[in-house]
Amino acid sequence: MDSVTVADNTEIIRRFKKVRARTEELCSPLGVEDFIPQPAVFVSPAKWHIAHTTWFFEEFVLSKFKKGYTRFHKDFAFLFNSYYNSVGERLERDNRGLLTRPRLELVFDYRKSVDQEIVSLLQNTDRQELINTIELGLQHEQQHQELLITDLKYIFSQNPIYPTYHKDYYWEKIVEPSQPDVLIEEGVYNIGYEGKDFSFDNEHGKHKVYINPVEISGNLVSNQEFIEFIESGGYDKSEFWLDEGWAFIQENSCKLPLYWKKEDGNYFQYTLNGLQEVNPKAVLMHINYFEAVAYANYKGHRLCTEFEWEVASEELNWGTVWEWTQSAYLPYPNYKKPAGAIGEYNGKFMVNQMVLRGASVATAKGHSRNTYRNFFHPQYSWQVAGIRLAKEI
Repeated sequence: MDSVTVADNTEIIRRFKKVRARTEELCSPLGVEDFIPQPAVFVSPAKWHIAHTTWFFEEFVLSKFKKGYTRFHKDFAFLFNSYYNSVGERLERDNRGLLTRPRLELVFDYRKSVDQEIVSLLQNTDRQELINTIELGLQHEQQHQELLITDLKYIFSQNPIYPTYHKDYYWEKIVEPSQPDVLIEEGVYNIGYEGKDFSFDNEHGKHKVYINPVEISGNLVSNQEFIEFIESGGYDKSEFWLDEGWAFIQENSCKLPLYWKKEDGNYFQYTLNGLQEVNPKAVLMHINYFEAVAYANYKGHRLCTEFEWEVASEELNWGTVWEWTQSAYLPYPNYKKPAGAIGEYNGKFMVNQMVLRGASVATAKGHSRNTYRNFFHPQYSWQVAGIRLAKEI
């Protein structure tokens, strides 16, 4: 993580309060019952998210920087650790939805207590290491804000009455204006983050890559374009699919994208504004890597590499959906994993995952840059991910 320079602690306190309040704002449409369900292992309950993001500050800031700090609750480190092996045992991920206790009000009391301790600490010290760790915690919380809202969408989608979370969260109607394609000329390009603002360690190791000439689509794939793939039998033709992708859709009987259904010849999709008819012109969302590759093969094109995407990004209109690339999630040259538990943040996940670039409508404001490397396993589609095609010249 790069050093984050602030003029004084007033600004980081303001930012801390704003980010923490945003998480609670996302929870404001929820009833108590909405905080608990976990219908799949890859999603987490809202109660766990708001507790885990608090635990991060307690574990990595208060327990380290505040002398004599007493933890809020003896069980919370076990219940709300996510994957940090070096800081102790943790609850198994698929059991997060069993936490009817602690009560929700105690979890919010936990947030309030930790917030007060953090602000007090910031008012009495200006150690740069402390500021850096808090900034990482805020970036971590912004990641969880996106996970919180996408997890809630998946949770609500399992309810047969298709409830509305909030009418303003109707991303699926977004239609983007047509954009020109981007031509990348053959050459050697610099890749990776270099600067003084915040960045994650997996963006570091700025290096050169050689890129063959390629044309990157200026437009994201639309619903109508993907409907053509569906109606041409795309989910039934193995020649379009990677072997693991074909096995996945066979095992799970996939015939449509996540959240879609077809009734009386019309396509509908679950949104956070309830069940809505699919807008053919809108941007395609919630596609997994297997589907993205199959569609690219159907069109006779391919996905961008993450390096091609980064080079083209200055001329692309990006940020509506995370964009799958055909790049495996691997370390850059000279990548250095940070010491201690913070080193578990990114580096240990660099296997069997694919890189997505850009940002999405669910991404927290200010939490994106063209060097940002998101990553997920190829079968997952509950994140707001879509397709941008590339073709050789």
